[in-house]
Amino acid sequence: MERVRDLASKKAIVMFTKSSCCMCHSIKSLFYELGASPAVHELDKESRGKEMEWALRGMGCNPSVPAVFIGGQLVGSATDVLSSHVDGTLKQRLIDANAIWF
Repeated sequence: MERVRDLASKKAIVMFTKSSCCMCHSIKSLFYELGASPAVHELDKESRGKEMEWALRGMGCNPSVPAVFIGGQLVGSATDVLSSHVDGTLKQRLIDANAIWF
């Protein structure tokens, strides 16, 4: 869990994904459309990916991917990110984390 927390705190937006996950791709695309560039860690390509996936589950991420952190804080899964986008709070979170500028 410490590795996940460490990686999550290094960039404004951090995503834990799997290369074959279509929702992960959709959330990455959403961030790119908003002008943000997330740090992406594909768990199926990480040497300790399975361990990191279990740590994410332990933090409440179910499903474990995509798991999104903004400003070092866990936002949650694709559903949580999309809900924030729809209610208008995602953009402000990105601005507050210096992931985008307006």
